[in-house]
Amino acid sequence: MRAASPAEASRKPLSDGKEEAPNPLLQRFLDELWAVEGLASLTLESYRRDLAALERWLRPRGVALEEAGRADLLEFLGARMQSGYRPKSVARALSSLRRFFRFLVADGLRGDDPTARIDSPRIGRPLPGSLSEAQVESLLEAPDTALPVGLRDRAMLELLYATGLRVSELVALEQSQVNPRQGVLRITGKGARERLVPLGEVAADWLRLYLEQARPVLMEHRVASEAVFVTRRGAGMTRQAFWYRIKQYAASAGISVALSPHTLRHAFATHLLDHGADLRVVQMLLGHSSLSTTQIYTHVARARLQALHASHHPRG
Repeated sequence: MRAASPAEASRKPLSDGKEEAPNPLLQRFLDELWAVEGLASLTLESYRRDLAALERWLRPRGVALEEAGRADLLEFLGARMQSGYRPKSVARALSSLRRFFRFLVADGLRGDDPTARIDSPRIGRPLPGSLSEAQVESLLEAPDTALPVGLRDRAMLELLYATGLRVSELVALEQSQVNPRQGVLRITGKGARERLVPLGEVAADWLRLYLEQARPVLMEHRVASEAVFVTRRGAGMTRQAFWYRIKQYAASAGISVALSPHTLRHAFATHLLDHGADLRVVQMLLGHSSLSTTQIYTHVARARLQALHASHHPRG
């Protein structure tokens, strides 16, 4: 049996049981996306839904879908924002409109593109989750350092918080990348960019204890490995295994904040800025290629300062 095209699938029944007459241009647009670009049915349905919503909105105003002007589209998008649609949803709707009107222009069905001078709504980047300094201390103290795996985990947590490494960079760390005499790590991050990251005295001490006391026990009778952090089987730690252990330690420390694999990296950046570090220094330590990526942390620090001011200032 032949699969229904997007045009056929877009026919919706009206309240009186009759089929809604589909817009032939909208049908043609969806069929072209289906046949030429092979877009998934859910994507096509998203285009159909956004354009059908615009068509319904235009109908009482006496404007056909294909004749809508820039002012009509701005008013439609503005009405959606006022109705409680999220900026991300409005941006997606605008993307659907752009595709449709560019299709009309490309097929010579319209001389201008009314979406050409419409800016997408600003979609704020989500603030990274972080921990307070007290919560970090509780998390760092959670592992039982009397056990080899506990000492290993303490060293890993201390290293994450002291350096701001990505978890993937931490578990991939090899012994040749550690320079204990100078107290630095040589890290190859995203885009094969290499950076030197200072360890700090506390993290360096925990790393030394782990390498001297715990790692030899974990590696006993195992094949030699270059990985700094190893499991009981002598293999390198995986990102997933370490993340599982972080969640366990957070639970035992009574930390209810939603954690992510980068929580300590976020805490590292936020706490540095809280204590007056320069943004460009934080950028270098995190291995960000662009300062704009690092600037998200200034919002975290600013929000915290505002909360402190509101809580403690007599006129906060």
